[in-house]
Amino acid sequence: MSVLKFGRRAISLEEAQRRVLQHVRLQEMEEVPLFEAYGRRQAENVCAGSPLPHFRRSGVDGYALRASDTAGASLAAAVCLEVAETVPCGSVPAKTIGPGQAARIMTGAAVPEGADAVVMLEMTNAVHQEVGLGGTVAVHKAMNPGDNVTPVGEEAAAGEPLLRKGCTIGPGEAAVLAAFGYSLVNVYKRPRVAIFSTGSELLPVDAPLAPGKIRGSNGYMLACQVQQAGGVPLLMPFLPDEADRVERELLATAEQADLWITTGGVSVGDKDVLAELFARWDGELLFNKIAMRPGSPTSVGLWRDKLLFALSGNPGACYVGFELLVRPYLRALQGAPNPLPSAATAVLDADYGKGSAYPRYIRGSSHVEQGTVRVRPAGRDKSSIMVSIKETDCLICLPAGGRGARLGEMVRVLTIGD
Repeated sequence: MSVLKFGRRAISLEEAQRRVLQHVRLQEMEEVPLFEAYGRRQAENVCAGSPLPHFRRSGVDGYALRASDTAGASLAAAVCLEVAETVPCGSVPAKTIGPGQAARIMTGAAVPEGADAVVMLEMTNAVHQEVGLGGTVAVHKAMNPGDNVTPVGEEAAAGEPLLRKGCTIGPGEAAVLAAFGYSLVNVYKRPRVAIFSTGSELLPVDAPLAPGKIRGSNGYMLACQVQQAGGVPLLMPFLPDEADRVERELLATAEQADLWITTGGVSVGDKDVLAELFARWDGELLFNKIAMRPGSPTSVGLWRDKLLFALSGNPGACYVGFELLVRPYLRALQGAPNPLPSAATAVLDADYGKGSAYPRYIRGSSHVEQGTVRVRPAGRDKSSIMVSIKETDCLICLPAGGRGARLGEMVRVLTIGD
């Protein structure tokens, strides 16, 4: 840890993440219809209440039969069997298949008792036009017991764990829940996140440009990131560079929000109101400097039992600060077992000439070339640059010191998003 001017102490990103995650309290549980559960996180473990499938199921259209009856069958020498019945999907077989018998069966239908294999329709010839009402079928393939039959419990045995608490419900999880009768699902409530952009220079998005003014874009970017992380964004009006006003507005949302995000006002200039607020408030300051680029002034405090994430006003630094600190916190609130970004290695696809006294997290764009993951900076890498964020799908991590990295070097990469 290094002590810097203005009373700031730089800590490592890993230490900052640890301090943030120490304050995780799981969201309450709520019940939602399965149809609305996509993207939510399971709030309880789910086990199979019955085997899946709960009956022996045919894997093909064809004939259910006794495998021993087909010994010696081939394209040149067929075995003829009596057709005892037809079993469509959703029906219960009425008969037990005895020696020399078969049942016409559809894919997914219940295999009759006595049958232990299903021959594909393509390997048979119906000898009688009214198959299922009597008649015979010629079988041209010798079968083994179990061929084309899905046994009871092949996908899941009764009591088998299916979904773990904290997993995200996607298409596969929704299919599992539906198959086991979960029309309602217990999930963690979405964290409500109040988002404030500070700065007297900010204009609404529908306002005409004016000298010295810019349209506020960080709030909308953060709102999308919050939604992607499973939260509910509460996009609040812009705040002026007045610490008293910022404090009042934060307090006004204390009942409706689970946490706050501010963007802007965390540096050391005369109008950096979050720095002023942190200097006088009655909360706990977790940190006010991180040894990283961009976003080193990023600060987090605990106030009224809620975390306040004070992110940089520079769009690139704001984006990176959210991905490295806020997203892990939101994921952890919803029970994610591994909330931090996952890391991998990739080949750097372009020279990067910027060194840094701190570790650098570069917005990157990745692609696969001949089976190798390659990454390159997403556009111009300046913390004030906003338009390149749309190209970003990862963060390229470069260690402190040195002079950047060269084309072809292996680099550490963090995944972003959910």
